[in-house]
Amino acid sequence: MSILIYTEINKGRVKKASLECVNYGAKIAELLGTEAIAIVNNADATQLEELGKAGANTILALKNEKMGNDSMLISAAVEQAAKAHHAQVIVFAFDITGKAVAPRLSARLKAGLVAGAVDYPTVNGNTLEVKKNVFSGKATAVYSITSATKLIALLPNSFPVKLTNNTAKIIEWSVNLEAVSSRVVIKEQKSNATGGMIPLPEAELVVSAGRGLKGPENWGIVEELATSLNATTACSRPVADMHWRPHHEHVGQTGVAIRPNLYIAIGISGAIQHLAGVNGSKTIVVINNDKEAPFFKSADYGIVGDAFTIIPKLTEAVKKFKAHQN
Repeated sequence: MSILIYTEINKGRVKKASLECVNYGAKIAELLGTEAIAIVNNADATQLEELGKAGANTILALKNEKMGNDSMLISAAVEQAAKAHHAQVIVFAFDITGKAVAPRLSARLKAGLVAGAVDYPTVNGNTLEVKKNVFSGKATAVYSITSATKLIALLPNSFPVKLTNNTAKIIEWSVNLEAVSSRVVIKEQKSNATGGMIPLPEAELVVSAGRGLKGPENWGIVEELATSLNATTACSRPVADMHWRPHHEHVGQTGVAIRPNLYIAIGISGAIQHLAGVNGSKTIVVINNDKEAPFFKSADYGIVGDAFTIIPKLTEAVKKFKAHQN
């Protein structure tokens, strides 16, 4: 028996969500008295070392250029690894890949799946009891997984990443994907001024704006603040619908759900649909010229005033602070 953790490399680094999953999987392995096995494709020595430090006992190192980000091929690869190593639990990040792969793998393996787990599971005999948020984050439910194989997709940014001096055993692993039929559609996407350095679900700092910016031509002050903070930019749904910003930046109930350490909302009223996607943020700062904006009720800090005056001053203050730090 083993705990299998699917991990990913993005732009030369192990994704933070993947490191969280390895921490999570290692904890389950400890609870069940078994080993944590990470599976990763096209990782170098440094990345493999980092996965070991996150808690993996063994790493299945793939070198498969065909697999890429194809969810059909990833599902087949993880299925083969799960069967070969008798995986009792398979852990994914509840991100774009996890949302595509975990349900497919659940059907293949006839395995129970909890998507969006937010806490370590409780072991109750052969059952795992897993917590996840429900009702747009307003409540927590406990799901029991009773199947022989269990799948858990962890909500990103639910835990801080912890690294130790642990060293993992590396196994060069190969999979047979010849019989898998798939079709890949490639779409080119331009990065915003912040470079899209960190995907929204993984971002610890997010600067978001809404219709209060009055038009796409004014987004420069938002991007400059985000750049100064090394944050990722986001927006409300109306902004994406009006094509002021790309849809992948839309956060909320119908967009991307995020859990950053800091969420700065500029010119966003705070409709319940938006709050549903950001209320897991550790700290929320709201900047709005309407003191009656609903968002202030959910904010940890609020500033009532004109964004076009406040944001440049805030950006300047961040730059001065960083200059003194250096």
